[in-house]
Amino acid sequence: MLILPALLLAGSSLMAQTNNALTAKEKKDGWQLLFDGTTTKGWHSYLKTEATPAWTVKDGTLQLDAAVKEGRGDIVTDKEYENFELSIDWNISEEGNSGIIFLVHEDKAYDATYLTGPEHQLLDDKKAEDNKQANHLAASLYDMIAPAKEVEKPAGEWNHTVIKLKNGELTFWLNGVQTVKTHMWDDNWNAMVAKSKFKGWKGFGTFHKGHIALQDHGHHIEFRNIKVREL
Repeated sequence: MLILPALLLAGSSLMAQTNNALTAKEKKDGWQLLFDGTTTKGWHSYLKTEATPAWTVKDGTLQLDAAVKEGRGDIVTDKEYENFELSIDWNISEEGNSGIIFLVHEDKAYDATYLTGPEHQLLDDKKAEDNKQANHLAASLYDMIAPAKEVEKPAGEWNHTVIKLKNGELTFWLNGVQTVKTHMWDDNWNAMVAKSKFKGWKGFGTFHKGHIALQDHGHHIEFRNIKVREL
């Protein structure tokens, strides 16, 4: 029997709850907000000290404004995480491409988040240019594992992602459906990396603790209800 994370069990009622807030039960279960709905507190642009202007807060959502030409780049959590469960809602524009990158090692030796962190792909599966490979679709482990099912809601609608990592066991869910399950850092993991675009990337997928990043891939995207608990 498949046991889903607690927040997934209530997935259908997320819209009825107050956005960017924790219930009493979530607080008891150890969940913490990563976005307060009004500021970028707790986040900074990669290799910078604060969030740059392309990342704005509007109508209770954390948004990448693709029209802003300066101050672009991925945004990352101030804190690093090792064993964790992340819950997040996202709404992408038509033809949009983005991602949630995790275990990011923030170091000037790596000039981008994706050089160290694996990615939960966020995509408009219908119209995005990068929709030709199954392991590039929404809720894939990007360029490594295709989603078991395609359950993404259309561009302009809210999707709900959960990423869980505990002692190397990595699981993705999208809209209540498990899409990926694998184990990091074992022989199978190393074989998948060797067959991917990340082959030969020193540092990729090797760090056991790191930041969580929201990707700037040049397309408008909105996030809300960003919650994490350490396991």
